[in-house]
Amino acid sequence: QVQLVESRGGSVQAGGSLRLSCAFTWRVNCMAWFRQAPGKEREGVAVIASIGNSPYYAHSAKGRFTISQDKGLNMVYLQMNSLKPEDTAMYYCAASSVLQCSALDFYNIWGQGTQVTVSS
Repeated sequence: QVQLVESRGGSVQAGGSLRLSCAFTWRVNCMAWFRQAPGKEREGVAVIASIGNSPYYAHSAKGRFTISQDKGLNMVYLQMNSLKPEDTAMYYCAASSVLQCSALDFYNIWGQGTQVTVSS
């Protein structure tokens, strides 16, 4: 069973940057970052495949967030720049073994979540 452990998030002011890390015990095809703000639905923020396919980003993340991976270390990262107060949420690392990594409904392995707070 794959296990995912996110790094601690943090609090920053608007315009600042944070990098989230996720360590996983066994590589699967698709890794992703989701987020959920209070009272809102969970949103898939960024997706990356183990092999091939360009990363996928939600519209809200394009141009500001970058997902990357270190296969040797079994790590996935989310670099978040130009953060906005609306980026405040619990962020989750997730994994899926499906072939189409942009199929967000099929992510079934989750980390414990880490809080990101952006103040104005």
